[in-house]
Formats: sequence, C-alpha cells, structure tokens
Amino acid sequence: MGLQCGIVGLPNVGKSTLFNCLSSARAQAANFPFCTIEPNVGVITVPDERLIKLAEIDKPQKLVPTTVEIVDIAGLVKGASKGEGLGNKFLANIRETDAIIHVLRCFDDDNVTHVDGSVNPVRDKEIIDAELQLKDLETIESRIAKVQKQAQSGGDKNAKRLYEILIQYKEALEAGKSARTVVIDNKEDLKLAHDLFLLTDKPIMYVCNVDEKSAVKGNKYVEAVKEAIKDENAELLMLAAKTESEIAELETFEERQMFLEEAGLKESGVSRLIKSAYHLLKLQTYFTTGPDETRAWTFVQGIKAPQAAGIIHTDFERGFIRAEVIKYDDYVKLGSESACRDAGKIAVEGKEYVVQDGDIMHFRFNV
Repeated sequence: MGLQCGIVGLPNVGKSTLFNCLSSARAQAANFPFCTIEPNVGVITVPDERLIKLAEIDKPQKLVPTTVEIVDIAGLVKGASKGEGLGNKFLANIRETDAIIHVLRCFDDDNVTHVDGSVNPVRDKEIIDAELQLKDLETIESRIAKVQKQAQSGGDKNAKRLYEILIQYKEALEAGKSARTVVIDNKEDLKLAHDLFLLTDKPIMYVCNVDEKSAVKGNKYVEAVKEAIKDENAELLMLAAKTESEIAELETFEERQMFLEEAGLKESGVSRLIKSAYHLLKLQTYFTTGPDETRAWTFVQGIKAPQAAGIIHTDFERGFIRAEVIKYDDYVKLGSESACRDAGKIAVEGKEYVVQDGDIMHFRFNV
C-alpha cells in the first residue's frame, strides 16, 4: 500500500531540513524562498521494533519493512490559491497526497529570515489554511453549479445528497473553517465527500519545529499552536529539525541513541513523526515471517482477512480459504511457529475475521 504524505509550510520554516532527515533524498535547505521548486520525493522505512524482534527469532534471508513516501512541497505564500509564487503547481502536488504534514516555525533565530518578518506560527498556519480553503471553495462552487439543477428537480437522490454535502462544506469554508471540521457519519455520504478530493479534508499533522532546548518541553510558540488547533481533528508533533539533521548524520545506531539520551529524548522525532502519520491515517501493520522472509504489511484499520490477503496478491483475496493467525506476543514468548502450534496458539480464521495490529498471518487460498 503506497502512503504519501506531503510536507507543507511557508518558506524557511524547516520543511526541507525535516525532509532531509526523513529521506535519503536531499532537498536544498537554503535560506531563501522557493529553493525547492520541484517536489522532492523520498521513500522511507517505517520504524517498527516488532519487525526487528521477529527477524531475531526467525533469522530470515530477507527483511522487508513497510514504507512511506514523503513529498517535500515548495513553500507556499499568501495568494497561492490565485497562482501567486508557484501556487497552483504546489496546490496540485498537495491534492495528490494522502495526508498533510504542516511544518510551523516555533523557534527564534536572527540568522534565518522569516518571509513575513517575525516568528508567529499561528499566523503562518492561518495563511496556509486560508489558501487551501480558498482553493476548496473554488472546487465546491464549481461542483454546486453542476449538480444544483439535478438536486432541485428531485429525480436524482445522489445529486440531492451531494448538493446538501456541498452546501455544508461551502458554509464552513466561507466561515474560515477547513472541510475536515464538517462531521459526516453516513458511509455513503463519506464516499461522496471523499470523491471531492478537498485539500482541507485531508488528515493533517502540525509539526512544531523548535530549537534544541525546547525539544522536550516546548515553548510559548508551541502552546499557541496547541490552543489554535484544539477544535481541529488534527495531530501535533514537536521536534527540533536542526537537531534531527545532526542525529541523521551519525553513522551508528549506538551514536544516535547516545545523542538522544543526552538531549533527554526517548526516540528520534523522525520515528515519532512516521508513527504519528500511521495513526493519523488509521493504518496498522500485520506480519508474515519465516526463514525466507520477515515482512511488514500496512493495512487500514478494520479490514477483514480476505482484503488483508489481497495486499500481498490479488489472487490471495480472490481464492481466500482461511487465515492462520498468531498473536505477536505469543510468537515472541514461545519463539517459533511450531511452538505456537503445539501450544494451540494458532487461530484459524475465516472471511469475517477483522485483522488486528501485530497479527502474524499465513493465508490459505485456491485459485
């Protein structure tokens, strides 16, 4: 499953520095706007201690973690929705992503200029929010013009429902609120809403980029952001991108851990960010393991066994018979598949089984 997160933010807030930490690809981190003109794309592995533990048990020839694609989208500016700067291109890049990582500058540094002359992360957030909301409003008004007559004639139930959803979004956007603040519970309505591909309906994580001394407890800027997003369905993560870039340059795991401990951190901000992105998108992981390969597979929370099998290969889903499932804790405790079998810890599950995070699975199928 390809997961793509887009990093956005005003120029000079630390986006490209963060991207450099996240990926082996390297964006320019120069001190001026638009140094990243084409979106930089990097594929990064998702840190998962469980995968390492399984590999220690099975000693496979091949270890395959799951991955996330990160897109570093060039700095937006006021007026982007009308094509200012390189706005239209950047907004199109955002539309293609599954989630938004919005980087906010929460540090003081006279050597790093701010595009608006002062550090104010709430103002910066509102600038980008407004640009994305304006673009969404343009999309909504265009769709309303197309479906209004159908909806009012009453002959097309879907058109009537879509029209009602569009009006809800229009009212929210005109009030300066993002589309994600509109609550839609009905499954069919959610599908209609999703098909609009609104920028401000995407899951969002605000990343407060702080200085090193604020990496553990935060600062006044972080507190202001927390207050500003309290009513949003959003996540907040605090990290020091400059410090993370120094950690990323260290060659060994031991050196990186020592650096983190000295900074008072349990794990790197990069690891926390990737895990938070997973949580944001309601993603989980199941495993397949053995002497040939130990592998992590990403799935959307709530899927059933046949669909999970289809992530490996469509034939697995089409010819699904059953799934043999071992819980991660049982596998680690007993030390092998055969030991789990002997202990009666392998469950045989059918088509209605809802896959759980950490399940170790073996699929039986016939095509």
